[in-house]
Amino acid sequence: MDMQAQEGSGVVEWAVRGRPIPGETESGDLHVVVDYGDGVLLGVIDGLGHGREAAVAARVAAQAITRQPARPLLDIVKACHEALRGTRGAVLSLASIDASHAQLCWTGVGNVEAVLTRGDPAHEPHREHVLLRSGVVGYQLPPLRAASLPIHRDDVLLLASDGIRQGFSQEPPTRLPCADYADYLLRAYGKQTDDSMVMVARYHGSTV
Repeated sequence: MDMQAQEGSGVVEWAVRGRPIPGETESGDLHVVVDYGDGVLLGVIDGLGHGREAAVAARVAAQAITRQPARPLLDIVKACHEALRGTRGAVLSLASIDASHAQLCWTGVGNVEAVLTRGDPAHEPHREHVLLRSGVVGYQLPPLRAASLPIHRDDVLLLASDGIRQGFSQEPPTRLPCADYADYLLRAYGKQTDDSMVMVARYHGSTV
């Protein structure tokens, strides 16, 4: 059963596509998108393993993440870590976009990739990757670090669980709608051996 969601208003246009590993009805991969003021918090969570217990861990993480989305990212990850104790745990990447200052702040624990592709082909570097820290949220939290960088109109943020094969972020820049791009990435790079999820978010700018 494929999972899909999308929205086209506010600070970003975004879409998510995903599916559970064949043979399972629940996926341990889950997305979060929460607007706050003139900003938005986005993330992809991968509950360890697959099936029901992985899905439970992902839902617990999502509840903790979305409770106060305007908090500093590292505080959100620490709250998520406490909430996930006693579960399988999860890995995740989160990105918070402050449109009033045109800034993106992001962090990652585990192997959920996050890549920012610049809309302007002359911008160097054209792609930037979140620094992932080894660990499991809810079990072993590494020293955390969040990085900030400017974001510009038409920049595209990609987040993908490890059910998406490497190389997805090297695709040439595209003007496809986010939903069509996410569809393509899942079809072209989604594994049949794991839950899979990919999020595509195109930055529009401040709504104020």
